[in-house]
Amino acid sequence: MKGFKQFLMRGNVVDLAVAVVVGTAFTAVVTSLVNNIFTPLIAAIFGKPDFSALTFKINGSVFRYGAFINSLIAFVSVATVIYFVVVLPLKTLNDRRARGQVPPEEEPVLTDEARLLIEIRDLLAGQRSGS
Repeated sequence: MKGFKQFLMRGNVVDLAVAVVVGTAFTAVVTSLVNNIFTPLIAAIFGKPDFSALTFKINGSVFRYGAFINSLIAFVSVATVIYFVVVLPLKTLNDRRARGQVPPEEEPVLTDEARLLIEIRDLLAGQRSGS
């Protein structure tokens, strides 16, 4: 039992559990946004909120391509929302954080040990080229 408790209390297992719970809650929010905002918007533009009734028949087999269109619209809508609500703001935030770090044109501050090693390297290189 002790090993199982240690396994459960490791940080990555707890982090994963929290991520699943938050992801599930976020899925509900995004699904609601798509169903309640984007689907009516698409219906207002194209005049048809639900394409599931669109079908065709070949030799008695019914092909429900409208259901596929609904799924495709839902996927593109969810991907768009996730990109503009999560991915793009996080990328912008990371870019701002990166700009706050040491700019690439500045040289890093060398410690005394690093300077000494550089001098030794240069002296050794000078001895090799001089002999």
